[in-house]
Amino acid sequence: MKILVCISHVPDTTSKINFTNGDSEFDTNGVSYVINPNDEFGLTRAIWFQEQQGATVTVANVGGPETEPTLRKALAIGANEAIRVNASPTDGFFVATQLAEVIKNGEYDLVIAGKESLDYNGGMVPGMIAAILGNNFVNSCTSITVEGTAVKAVREIDGGKETVSTSLPLIIGGQKGLVEEKDLRIPNMRGIMTARSKALTIVEPIEASINTKAVKFEKPAAKSAVKLISADNLDELIDLLHNEAKVI
Repeated sequence: MKILVCISHVPDTTSKINFTNGDSEFDTNGVSYVINPNDEFGLTRAIWFQEQQGATVTVANVGGPETEPTLRKALAIGANEAIRVNASPTDGFFVATQLAEVIKNGEYDLVIAGKESLDYNGGMVPGMIAAILGNNFVNSCTSITVEGTAVKAVREIDGGKETVSTSLPLIIGGQKGLVEEKDLRIPNMRGIMTARSKALTIVEPIEASINTKAVKFEKPAAKSAVKLISADNLDELIDLLHNEAKVI
């Protein structure tokens, strides 16, 4: 089984976020980047298929040279090879088109993408890839087993979970549940050294339309100062909750 794991290069949640050019562009200065958490769950599951069923695992992303340390980390975790599409990930359709071309050329059986990225939370790319390729698709996937070409998957739905049967080739939008946080792999020294010799192939993008553009970014409003009310003054507390906070 050939597996492709789509990897997003996203800011670490501990990084301080700022914007430039009239709040129209993200400021990358001083920002640390990591593997998108939903993608990391998918990568760990793919490594399980590698160890238990002899699958080969390729990781791929759309991005510039600055994303290569993230791909190298994925290789250190256990992926066999990496592919970088040499283009800026301008919007979801553009990214999906580039990844669909990689998938078509590589003839992958199973494609695991995070259901959404930590930075933009668009939740579009896995479904778009499936639509472009005409492959089966399971979103919000929390469990997957493969026997031959038969697949059983579990996905989250409103109010519960749904178990579905489908077949390869398959695209999934994965999330926590594919593996638990305690099962995530931390690259060890051997993995880091081995990753240096693994193939990282750079391919040029194909022509694709860019349908959306970020016009402006805006930070959430700063939290207001905390007001402390005496435990004996319930009337003031009720008045503030009613007239100022407007929660009652």
